[in-house]
Amino acid sequence: MRIDAHQHYWKLSRGDYGWLSPELPVLYRDYLPDDLTKELIHNGITKTIAVQAAPTVEETAYLLSLCERHDTIAGVVGWLDFDSNTFQELYATLRPNPYFVGIRIMLQDIDADSYVFRPQVIANLQFLAEQQFPVDLLIKSHQFPAIVKMLERIPTLKAVIDHIGKPQIAIQEKEQWQASLVEVAAYPNIYCKLSGMVTEADHSNWKESVFTGYIRHTLDVFGGKRVMFGSDWPVCLLAASYSQVLDIVNRNLPIELTDDEKEDIFGNNASRFYNLNN
Repeated sequence: MRIDAHQHYWKLSRGDYGWLSPELPVLYRDYLPDDLTKELIHNGITKTIAVQAAPTVEETAYLLSLCERHDTIAGVVGWLDFDSNTFQELYATLRPNPYFVGIRIMLQDIDADSYVFRPQVIANLQFLAEQQFPVDLLIKSHQFPAIVKMLERIPTLKAVIDHIGKPQIAIQEKEQWQASLVEVAAYPNIYCKLSGMVTEADHSNWKESVFTGYIRHTLDVFGGKRVMFGSDWPVCLLAASYSQVLDIVNRNLPIELTDDEKEDIFGNNASRFYNLNN
């Protein structure tokens, strides 16, 4: 089973996508499962993980409802307020849904240091670690130190770094990003998504070779069992088509990778991380 471990669906009329505006005309429209079906078939992708794009429980419920009507969706990474004392109660209401496979904590636009170490946030992250329930970490590369400190506090957290931690590929940011990735990869429960890279590059002037070092380093430090492919569709459309995003990863993988190792990156690792077989 080939899995796209990171993509989004949204319906503007729902009203909770504050970051979407007419200033982003490519994205300012509805994107629903029927819009992606042809791309999935063309690229041999069997299932996807739909990831939250709005910080509301209502959007999570909406994504879960899509799963009941579209069999291409293997699971949903939803949203809950980590700084709420009702976090565990809401988690308990969602947990029985077999499509609820993860929760994303959105740190990229806030002060990660001050947020992550709030007592309620730490308590809820510790709770998820005890549950071994998957957490997606949406960060920018300068926020890695906060993640490292968090993992020192909660070393058993089962989490995945979205978009390889969003290094600034357009200016070839590498040295500090590489060192940070080594630090987080030292925790065996931490995975990394080969996703969201093309939108961190020059949107109109990227080349496939620009991504080689980022993809190879990610594989070097996490190994083939803790890396998964994600398209970040439709956000990727700001810079590339679905097929181009897939080609970026495929053509930059080490040539010595076996078919079995490629199957891990394009499906098995996501299935294991998100407990899809359960």
